[in-house]
Amino acid sequence: MLGYWNQPEYTARVFRNLWYHTGDAGYRDEEGRIYFVDRLTDSMRRRGENISSMEVEDEINQHPDVLECAVFPVAAEHGEREVMAAITPKAGRAIEPESLIRFLDERMPYFMVPRYLDFVGEIPKTPTGKIQKFVLREKGLTGTTWDRVAAGVKLNR
Repeated sequence: MLGYWNQPEYTARVFRNLWYHTGDAGYRDEEGRIYFVDRLTDSMRRRGENISSMEVEDEINQHPDVLECAVFPVAAEHGEREVMAAITPKAGRAIEPESLIRFLDERMPYFMVPRYLDFVGEIPKTPTGKIQKFVLREKGLTGTTWDRVAAGVKLNR
């Protein structure tokens, strides 16, 4: 590829040091396999704060009962965005929403702690295993979504 059609500024931004920078984040394991984790631009803005979904996911995934999760923004009142997490518990485990919030409240700034949690059997993925956050964003709040604010759970500030 020589560049983006009629977009020289964008081409210059993504081609640096003769490398094409995709904007993807990932890692390579000890056997050399490469894993996609997230888009570097997969961030959200909540009440003036920039939040990386990858950072929030890293903390949620530290919980001993969490198999995997996906964090994404959802619309909230007054045109704001709120942080939502879709979470798949490990087999045979159940996670109490408030205990997960308490776990996260000790580990991250209050503005990053998700307002909404949805515990799901599985997170939608592509055939290659990449999480399809757009499906989760389109679905948004559902009848099974737990709301930290409605539950009256206060965070440490």
